[in-house]
Amino acid sequence: MSFEIRSFIKPLIQLEGVWKAAMAKALITGITGFAGSHLAEWILNNKKDVEVYGTYRLRSRMDHILHILNDIKTVECELKDSHSVDEMINAVKPDIIFHLAAQSFVPTSWNSPAETLLVNQIGQVNLFEAVLKYGLDCTIQIACSSEEYGHVYPNEVPITEDNPLRPLSPYAVSKVGQDFLGYQYFKSYGLKVIRTRTFNHTGPRRGEAFVTSNFAKQIAEIEKGRKAPILYVGNLQAKRDFTDVRDVVRAYWLAVERGIPGEVYNIASGTTYSIQEMLEKLLRLSPAKIKIQQDQSRMRPSDVEILLGDFDKFHRQTGWKPEIPFEQTLQDLLDYWRNRV
Repeated sequence: MSFEIRSFIKPLIQLEGVWKAAMAKALITGITGFAGSHLAEWILNNKKDVEVYGTYRLRSRMDHILHILNDIKTVECELKDSHSVDEMINAVKPDIIFHLAAQSFVPTSWNSPAETLLVNQIGQVNLFEAVLKYGLDCTIQIACSSEEYGHVYPNEVPITEDNPLRPLSPYAVSKVGQDFLGYQYFKSYGLKVIRTRTFNHTGPRRGEAFVTSNFAKQIAEIEKGRKAPILYVGNLQAKRDFTDVRDVVRAYWLAVERGIPGEVYNIASGTTYSIQEMLEKLLRLSPAKIKIQQDQSRMRPSDVEILLGDFDKFHRQTGWKPEIPFEQTLQDLLDYWRNRV
């Protein structure tokens, strides 16, 4: 197993007459979000020599990071605004960037395709250009998506990084753009960009618009008597590869620490469940008697039939593999909603 372990130890500086290593700065775009907040927690708990910075917008909800606000530094930044990004990068001068901020909900991309492309692609270009402008020698991880693979033929699973990209939604197209921009800026300018194509990930704090979290919230509301015992669903036949978000953010750190710039890596569990199977697992965690009813408004114009990832390339490079069982992930997600509704 070959690793390319990167050192983020800063030069020595003198503090109160004692020479100490300056702390590395890790910038998380979208730190207030689902994965961003978990990544901030992971770094704080595991990397005592790293300062955590994060971007937020005025309309960002801060509830995911309230418990760690005293331990991180937040910077207001609108990624669509190149001047805002320029000022933020100049102020922070990060050693590591985890670019997680995005319009990340596939159904929203059908309603707002132009905005999805603008946020995801132009926001990233602004980030790259600011890094180039200030000549920063930082490692940049881009959170790409398994949705890029899109239409996958039966003989193409499990999906490797060499699989053709056949995106089936504006969101997926926006992620293909981010992915290829990362490769282009690496080849053209030498930016140390590492691309991760993450398959479905879930866990506590997952936005309620996403299927696992939506079902868990409905169950919690039914248990509390806040809604009738009917759970509304969309397409239950799609098959997805689910990984716990806490395993995913550990993978993000390993990507910048041991990954090779210019490369792309799948982050997945290597196991697939249909949405029906996932729902049945959630229902078994509840004592409530619940009826299932399909809601046509939850159906997409086109849907990816199966996403099953092969993470062998990433495992060989970093040693990473998922550790949290899917049943535990669902239990923690359901308990999260039971505490909130």
